[in-house]
This record gives sequence, structure tokens and C-alpha cells, in this order.
Amino acid sequence: MKSKQYTGAVHPYDLRNPRVKVWYSLMTIFCIFAVLMALLPVVWVLLSGFKDLKEFNRGLKGADNRYHQQLWPSTLSLDGYLQAWNQMHYVRYYLNSFAVVVGSVACAMLFNGLLAYGLSRLKPRGWKLVYALIMGTLMVPATTSIVPLFINITKLNMGGTFYPLWLSAGASAFYVVLFKNFYDAMPGSLLEAARLDGCDNWQLFFKIVLPLSMPINVVIMIYAVNAAWSDFLLPYLVLGGTKLETVMVRLFTYRTSDRVNNMDIIRAIVFTIIPPILVFIAFQRQITQNVLSAGIKG
Repeated sequence: MKSKQYTGAVHPYDLRNPRVKVWYSLMTIFCIFAVLMALLPVVWVLLSGFKDLKEFNRGLKGADNRYHQQLWPSTLSLDGYLQAWNQMHYVRYYLNSFAVVVGSVACAMLFNGLLAYGLSRLKPRGWKLVYALIMGTLMVPATTSIVPLFINITKLNMGGTFYPLWLSAGASAFYVVLFKNFYDAMPGSLLEAARLDGCDNWQLFFKIVLPLSMPINVVIMIYAVNAAWSDFLLPYLVLGGTKLETVMVRLFTYRTSDRVNNMDIIRAIVFTIIPPILVFIAFQRQITQNVLSAGIKG
């Protein structure tokens, strides 16, 4: 039996209708405009990094002896980027951020996945109350808990380590809700068959549920990578002034230095945004696709 080919929301046959064709054309134009508006700041930052300080501040001198700002730089030399890279010692801070990202992804998938598995499949006594409390925390801004969180980190002598950043990623109500919704859609017969084969709850999670949850695992990984890389406040409070500062913390301290100018800051921003862009490009299909459609069809 041939599988049905997905043709999108608008079938080619629908485009024969003039009204549908007009609305489809307008929607396409709007989407292209939205993409250009979203890419314009990124392109401006990337191209501005090739300019020198004079060209960035005043622009290029035209035939009328006036200076004009231009998007495209006069030269495409990488000397400025190399100088900013060496000046900031970005290798060390990249390694620190990668360590935070790896630990945060592992904790986000393990701890949140285990909690969601218990709420979705094990359902112990009082699980509805626990789930209601988790849903309630989604309405509380994360910054309101930063003070008691920092006090607890200080009392546990975890300052200057990556552990608070890793553990905070493992206690996300948003990730728990995503995991639970995915686990609820799994067929119970599959898990019952595994139980009949002698699997306990731990084996069910690590050998059955987790491998079959690759779509939602990828989505959680993308969210966790972006959150861990772009987080500033908690890493600044925990790691500020140490050799374990992340890229975002280093960017802030670098920006407030008296020895840097606008071009140095622009180039530092470019080095900061490159990894999230690469992650988005690599996993953009997993971000937009229906995570429930590719899970356990065999």
C-alpha cells in the first residue's frame, strides 16, 4: 500500500481557483517579507564586523564629498574578526559554554523525562496534584525565583561550578509538559508487552520509552541548547569572576571594558550568535514538524 504524500495545506488543484491563488500569492509575499525582516539584523551584524571603526561610525565618502552609511562593507578582510577572537580568548569561554550546554541537555532530558514518565505512565497517588503544581509554575516568571535559588546555591557551596546550571535545566516545567504529552500518545500495549518480557520501570524508560521518543528528545535538546547558551543572569551570578565564565558572561564583561570600541563589541556578538544559528539550521525540520507524527510508527 502506497503511503500518502503530504502536499501541504494548499493542494495544487486548489490553485486553479483565482481567489485561492491570490490569497496564496499574498501569503507567500508576506512570508518572504517576514523572513527578510528576521534575517536583516543578523546580516547587518555579520557585515558590520568587516568594517573598521571609521567606516562603521561615519560610512563611506561618496562622489558628493559626503559620508553615507552602506550595508555592504568596503572590504571583506577577516583581520578584525581574528583580532577580536584573540583579544577575547574565546576558545576557553566556548569550552565553558559547551560544558554548560552538554550538562544542561543531559539533565533536561533525564530528570524532566523521568518525572514526565512517572506522571504519564506510573501515575502514583497524588500525581494530579503534582501535575497541577507543575502547570501552575508555568505562570510564574523565572526571575522571581532567582533570589531564593541563589541563596540555596550559596548555602550548598555550589558557587563557581556548573552544577547549578545543569540542575536548573533538569527542573523545567515546560519540558515536563512536553514530555508528558508525548508519552501520553504512546500505545499502552507496547509497554505492557515489555512488562511481560520482564522489564521493570527503569528498564521500560531507558530501553523502550527513551529510544522511541527521539522526536521529542530532539525538540527538548534544541530548547535546552538555546536556553543554556543564551542564559546570562544565573551564569553571571554563579560563575562571574571565575575562569568558568560562559560566552554570554564574557560578552558582558568585555562590553563594559574601557579598552574596546563599537567594532570589537559587534565582532564579539557575531561569535556569540554563530552556534545557535548553526543549531537552528541543522535541526530546523525537527523544530517545525509535528513531533507526534514520527514517534512510534513502525
